[in-house]
Amino acid sequence: MIITGKIIDVHKRRIYPGTITIAGGKIESVIETDQAPGIYIMPGLADAHVHIESSMLVPSHFAVAAVRHGTIAVVADPHEIANVLGREGVEFMLDNAANVPMKMIFGAPSCVPATSSESAGARIGSADIRDMLAKGRVKFLAEMMNFPGVIYDDGEVHAKLEAARSAGVPVDGHAPGLTGEELKKYIAAGITTDHECTSIEEALEKISGGMKILIREGSAAKNLETLAPLLNYYPDDVMLCTDDLHPETLAKGHMNKLVARLISMGYDLFNVIRAASSNTYRHYRIYAGQLRPGEPADFIITDDPARMNIIQTWIDGQCVYDEGRTLFAPGEVQKVNKFKCTRLLQDEIRIINEGEKINVIVARNGELLTDSEIVRTGDEPFVMPDTDNDILKIVVKERYNDKPPAVAFIKGFGLKKGAIASSVAHDSHNIIAVGTNDRDLVAAINLIVDAGGGMSVVSEDGEAILKLPVAGIMSDMPVTAMAARYETLSETAKSLGCRLDAPFMTLSFMALLVIPKLKISDRGLFDGIAFRHIPLFVPNPHDKYRT
Repeated sequence: MIITGKIIDVHKRRIYPGTITIAGGKIESVIETDQAPGIYIMPGLADAHVHIESSMLVPSHFAVAAVRHGTIAVVADPHEIANVLGREGVEFMLDNAANVPMKMIFGAPSCVPATSSESAGARIGSADIRDMLAKGRVKFLAEMMNFPGVIYDDGEVHAKLEAARSAGVPVDGHAPGLTGEELKKYIAAGITTDHECTSIEEALEKISGGMKILIREGSAAKNLETLAPLLNYYPDDVMLCTDDLHPETLAKGHMNKLVARLISMGYDLFNVIRAASSNTYRHYRIYAGQLRPGEPADFIITDDPARMNIIQTWIDGQCVYDEGRTLFAPGEVQKVNKFKCTRLLQDEIRIINEGEKINVIVARNGELLTDSEIVRTGDEPFVMPDTDNDILKIVVKERYNDKPPAVAFIKGFGLKKGAIASSVAHDSHNIIAVGTNDRDLVAAINLIVDAGGGMSVVSEDGEAILKLPVAGIMSDMPVTAMAARYETLSETAKSLGCRLDAPFMTLSFMALLVIPKLKISDRGLFDGIAFRHIPLFVPNPHDKYRT
């Protein structure tokens, strides 16, 4: 096979007309020519950190979608499904990914459960990590979110890190805002990356300590514009990632969109492409070619690197995408799940008024971070939602056991009627719901219980559900169908008055305890700064018996 075009050589930093000869899945030769057609041949793209589960697609369907956008490799943390199913969930991701040609490498999830302050479906300990790494199917230790455990010498946390060091694999980090001596201790434990930087100053301190910085631009957290200047000064220490990517975003683009944006912003083309390809291959030891003889024939063809419209994608010498057609099938999808809870009753989410003030979560549009407010309860016997002031009820019901739900209040969703619910709720993926009244809240939750997972909207106008039969967090549908149904459900939620850009995405992060400030788990409100549960009712300082 011979392909001719303008070759983008990221190592010699030049673009030249040339011919690539492919044989046996590898590049046999690269020969410079006098002229070439107006297409560009460049290294295939890699996502340096992604939770495939957040796309609500199984790995094989994710691959079908991503190769259309020039992605040939992903570094995947199966943390979400591991919190539902443990090692069985990780094995499911590995087995499903094996059905497709994309170079997917998976890590051993380091934080299952993510914290001890919520109920997850499984536990992965240091002995599991050691065994998983020894078997060789997982290739790195996934993000160590428990940075307090690293800093304060938690024995189990350090046993996991030692397992990774003994196996000689990379260790991913997760240390939002960590600085000073605590950061130095975190890095000294062998943690090599961070994707949580939100400022240049934070990123520079981490780079100076020896970390690689993953510039993140996903469906929720967006740090690309802020951190892009790192490409000018530390191009070898930067990679690009999405972290969490929802289906409607993936349907429109993947790493190609990040590359095009950075080039349009004026950043050096070679630095940008390396951050989206070879830097990731090198750090995670992915056996992927970079347009050099003897390496795998992995590359993409585009009409213009500044626009990154993908014409073809090649992996191991096979064309896997060609002008609108993905040239492989995802295969059959095994249904794995864990749902043991029963339907909810309205009495279970009523809140008796026991004080004058309550702590209220404040959601921010497009952000993982939340705020908190203290709100007066009034004189009614029950604390009820107040739609005039956007004080809505939020409920978390554990799905792994039949236990009473946690109930609190939240501001920022803007619903005027009805309720929304989801079993996609990071990190433990219990059922979470926000609503204006108890009837619709219970109905929305029960739709998900009956379906064994999904997202729902309920109001006086009717009911709608998007079923997620794989672990309660993924579908077996292709990206186009999934994106269309997800967008329709989101628009239905917005029709009830929700003013958030992505209602279900925001809802899913309200249970993410490792991101401050105030969140909720199945055990109640959680202060993400003090890292402890707090009561719904604000204690009266004059009442020595109240806690």
